[in-house]
Amino acid sequence: MLFSRGLSRISRRSYNRCRWLYFYRHEQQLTHSNYFPSPIHSNEKVLGCRVIYSWISSAFNSVGHQIQHQSSPTVEAIEPSDISLPHQDQVDPFSLVADELSILANRLRAMVVAEVPKLASAAEYFFKMGVEGKRFRPTVLLLMATALNVPISGPTPRGHVDMLPAELRTRQQCIAEITEMIHVASLLHDDVLDDADTRRGIGSLNFVMGNKLAVLAGDFLLSRACVALASLKNTEVVSLLAEVVEHLVTGETMQMATTSEQRCSMEYYLQKTYYKTASLISNSCKAIALLGGQTAEVSMLAYEYGKNLGLAFQLIDDILDFTGTSSSLGKGSLSDIRHGIVTAPILFAIEEFPELRAVVDRGFDNPADVDLALDYLGKSRGIERTRELATKHANLASAAIDSLPENDEEDVKKSRRALLELTQRVITRSK
Repeated sequence: MLFSRGLSRISRRSYNRCRWLYFYRHEQQLTHSNYFPSPIHSNEKVLGCRVIYSWISSAFNSVGHQIQHQSSPTVEAIEPSDISLPHQDQVDPFSLVADELSILANRLRAMVVAEVPKLASAAEYFFKMGVEGKRFRPTVLLLMATALNVPISGPTPRGHVDMLPAELRTRQQCIAEITEMIHVASLLHDDVLDDADTRRGIGSLNFVMGNKLAVLAGDFLLSRACVALASLKNTEVVSLLAEVVEHLVTGETMQMATTSEQRCSMEYYLQKTYYKTASLISNSCKAIALLGGQTAEVSMLAYEYGKNLGLAFQLIDDILDFTGTSSSLGKGSLSDIRHGIVTAPILFAIEEFPELRAVVDRGFDNPADVDLALDYLGKSRGIERTRELATKHANLASAAIDSLPENDEEDVKKSRRALLELTQRVITRSK
């Protein structure tokens, strides 16, 4: 039924379908196609996870030939990065959940109170007013919770407990809080490992209070997240988010201990990026769906949105590390390369200039090697190809939202438009 409904939606919603299918047809033209299996193959191992693609993949495959002959000249002429929602359909994602974000911020500040004043001060460092960031991840999760407010047909999924809408919303808000605590804990630990001195435009916690307290503050946040997670009493959700913490550690270890071959492997880089960045948001989106009692297909669409949005986000971060400024990023520019971390722009540049490989192998301890790598990057299409890869993942995230079962409720439609808008903001941001 979902499959046939998806096909009927393709014919009815012409704007979104043309936008979607345009992206899918052009997927194989992107320069990274060797690094990701095609989504039309089900049950393939992608980024360390068994990804079972839903009926959307079959829909794309079956109608692709027809669309190739029927697409309008206007759609054919549009570049992927230029496509966005019609002006009348645009919504501000952050404004849409601003009231809830304020409630979450107050709860988070209350949750990180500790008996020892110094630990409490350290734990709340990035939850204080003015330095809490834009709360990107909680915004995504709150929007996803509303976007998935769809009727559940058939048997209720295992582990789902019927509850009032207000109670369900509170539990889904808890996922947003847990996700933010895990995210901030990972930032605190990363800053210690990277010996960073700034974060979000202010001194990093390890710089201000020392490495030991920064590590303990991160551990404390993780413990608080575990307590909140246990309170949900949903073993599948607990398992999902426990795996996220494992992925964060695995990704950081992959970044620290690499062979020469691994450092120059796009596949290895994308695996690491999934673990370090995309796993948290993707599995949290899936947790939102599971708490709402959604089917495996809908839960996987939520996961796919989060995974591809997270990958797009990190790829743009990689670009900004080369093109942004310290003030716009809230951290030092060229931070990654100066720490010997090889990211997508350099990996693409190596494909055009193999001699750059020898520079990468030396590790960038010499400032002259950093300058030489930047020269090669400037002559290559590394930045452009990374942006194309980010755009592809943003489009796949949009495709996942557009695959959700139909719903005529205005709040649901508005939240889905906001999630689509986020995919565009991610790839056009400058900080």
